[in-house]
Amino acid sequence: MLSAFRNRDYALLFAGQSISHLGDQFHLIALPWLVLSLTHDPLQLGAVLAVVGIPRALLMLVGGVFADRFSPRLIMLASDALRFVSTTAMAVAVLTGSVQIWMVYALALAFGIVSGFFMPAAQSTVPRILPPDQLERGNAAIMGANQLAAFLGPVAAGLLIAAFGTGAAVGAAKTASLTGIGIALAVDALSFLVSAVCLASMRRIPAANSRSDDNPLAEVVEGLRYAFGNPSVRVMFVAIACANFFIMGPMLVGLPVIASSRLAQGAAAFGIIMSASGIGSVIGMLGAGSLRRPSDRVFPWLAAALFVGFGISVASLAFVTQTWILGLLMLATGMGNGYIAVIVITALQRMTETAFLGRVMSLITLAMVGLAPVSQLLSGAIIRVSPTVLFCGAGLGFLLTAAWSLRTREAWTLSDGSAGA
Repeated sequence: MLSAFRNRDYALLFAGQSISHLGDQFHLIALPWLVLSLTHDPLQLGAVLAVVGIPRALLMLVGGVFADRFSPRLIMLASDALRFVSTTAMAVAVLTGSVQIWMVYALALAFGIVSGFFMPAAQSTVPRILPPDQLERGNAAIMGANQLAAFLGPVAAGLLIAAFGTGAAVGAAKTASLTGIGIALAVDALSFLVSAVCLASMRRIPAANSRSDDNPLAEVVEGLRYAFGNPSVRVMFVAIACANFFIMGPMLVGLPVIASSRLAQGAAAFGIIMSASGIGSVIGMLGAGSLRRPSDRVFPWLAAALFVGFGISVASLAFVTQTWILGLLMLATGMGNGYIAVIVITALQRMTETAFLGRVMSLITLAMVGLAPVSQLLSGAIIRVSPTVLFCGAGLGFLLTAAWSLRTREAWTLSDGSAGA
């Protein structure tokens, strides 16, 4: 796995993105706690997350065109610069006690727009700088480091916010209660600066598709035809979209509400649970980078078994009231998710022609995040009625996804030569 680090550009990318993802975890904890502190309304939290997700989903395919037309390194660099400025402004507003809920929505909108371009560029960069025989190791290392950040970051952010207190108050007392959130946002802003410096130090990555005179929408259609002409891409897109729909809302809306209302540790408990999911993903990703890739015959059954496990784990969240049990459930879920993520992403990168890489990766990234706004809004509304309905409903969705994946198992292939099949 360490052989990928002999490539200077990969080492710089790894360093910058690892630091940036560590900062993202501070944002992941700080934003929900800021919204709940200001509004005490889980539906508002779902709405804020939807404001991130909707423009991100709408722009994702266009972002894939840009990732093919232009250097993905430059797109990532510009994205980091914009997010550094916007996050710094929000941190100042929180720390000075002048933050208002409309500012949170503005930050969410800015992040959603930028992410629509950043994410396809990031997904298409590793196969542009590493040879095919190092892709599994390169993906496993960078994704594993990101998930290690997902283990360390939430605990640090949760403890930081809890140390300063997050109870909503009025007047001067509100500034003190939000200090930890402001510091967490400042950490996130600094991580974008570090990432930008690393990207600026990399060598130039040329555009994969120089047809800049073509209509971007026509290129989106061309990319969709290419992707959906491959049965493997088709079924993986649907499975990824379903799985993320059933996990994003319960995790990002349901868990903060449970932590704040059911668990004595509050923000610290939320951080611990999210960190358990992160370290589980690290273990799964390192396993995917070290173990032999499953055969085409075994893989669909393995994927179905993981979906069943995810369903049982998510449904259990409706009934568990102890932080350590929730942490174990998320640890197991993270392990399965991390393993299958590396296997699927690497296979898709291998089977995609270079000229279409940005667009195919944007489509897969859209499957990961596109339905998140709907999932988050629904979760915010459903959990007001019953947490049991939210988590058990999501668990049932995973079981149905498992059944569907077995019905389409002939298309679940990881073979390198499946492009255009």
